[in-house]
Amino acid sequence: MRYFIELSYNGKEYHGWQIQPNAISVQEVVEKALSVVLKKDMSIVGAGRTDAGVHAKQIFAHFDYRVHEEAHARFHATARSYVYRISTKKDAFNTDFAYYFKPELDVAAMNLAAKHLIGFKDFQCFSKSNTDVFTYNCDLRVAEWEIIENEIHFHITADRFLRNMVRAIVGTLINVGIGKLKPEDVLTILDSKNRAEAGYSVPAHGLYLTKVVYPETINNYE
Repeated sequence: MRYFIELSYNGKEYHGWQIQPNAISVQEVVEKALSVVLKKDMSIVGAGRTDAGVHAKQIFAHFDYRVHEEAHARFHATARSYVYRISTKKDAFNTDFAYYFKPELDVAAMNLAAKHLIGFKDFQCFSKSNTDVFTYNCDLRVAEWEIIENEIHFHITADRFLRNMVRAIVGTLINVGIGKLKPEDVLTILDSKNRAEAGYSVPAHGLYLTKVVYPETINNYE
């Protein structure tokens, strides 16, 4: 039977989700734990592959135990949501969980720029260079900023994301927020399909995978 498990984690001490040599990953830790509990070598497949230092408030993974099923934690997910947290005030207790950015940001301009992302399909300009993917197309459904006390949060939802995509988008929108770019410049960057035209990648520790959605035929916890 195929089982789905729901996880959350602080990504600070992990080199991302996926198993890799000479570095600790979330996948490795979970697989070792399952192997101990179930008394056999276990492997899991996650809904996404977060980068080193990225947190997850919600992520699903599946594993097979005794009977094979067709549901797939990664390929059958229909939507994934992330939030990026920017702190506008220094806070020693928030250092590892939000990106402190001192310059004042024009959130209204950043939201205007974010609206240009909705309806666009090809996000190659925000993808990490030399990424081997079959398509750069993503169905982006939500891209918006909100102010929450001493933080500014960027919410983004799509059916899939490219490597480094969210962090590159946030860096580009920050450039809009400080006046380095105009909101409409985002369209030119998207048309260029060139990573060098987009903004910098913000640090991983401010990024959270917050929700993964599946079809009704697969159990999805609210």
